[in-house]
Amino acid sequence: MSGEVGIVLGLIAVVFVHHATAQTIHVVGDSDGWTVPQGGAAFYSDWASRNNFSVGDSLTFNFRTNMHDVLKVTKESFDACNSNNAIGNVITTGPATVKLDAAGMHYFICTVGTHCLGGQKLSVTVSASGGTMPPSSNTPHPHNDACAPTPASSPPIRGGLSPSALTPSSSTALMTTLYVTLSAIIMSLLF
Repeated sequence: MSGEVGIVLGLIAVVFVHHATAQTIHVVGDSDGWTVPQGGAAFYSDWASRNNFSVGDSLTFNFRTNMHDVLKVTKESFDACNSNNAIGNVITTGPATVKLDAAGMHYFICTVGTHCLGGQKLSVTVSASGGTMPPSSNTPHPHNDACAPTPASSPPIRGGLSPSALTPSSSTALMTTLYVTLSAIIMSLLF
């Protein structure tokens, strides 16, 4: 009987390890969060190039509600900084978490005023597995005047929420702790 319990618990441990390695929560912009970057579009491009994104991972956009938002768009809308080709609905309540559910390029913009034109946009390349991906690019492109102007009463503001307690490696650390605990239980049942 204890052998069967050990096998079942071993299989559960394998599932936990797979879950821990398969899903990562990426906090967009790290401690700066989702805001109009002082360095322009290069800021989020550089951030994306330092991270590897896989199907099943999540992006957490830390921003203040009513100051910023996040919208997934096509490459054309990303390049033009408009919401004409939105994929889904705009997320206006921060912080917002978006699951990366498919391999390929994913594009996100802030639709508030001229924030996107100021560099508040992100493109990421998502791989089907946990392999290394080439860097993503947020290279600025010529834009048209289709973006709405920023109201005079709300100039671009740097900042937003401080990063949540959830860091990019928090989910992995949690799953590792669960795995170690489960391993200890298995070992105590087997011996």
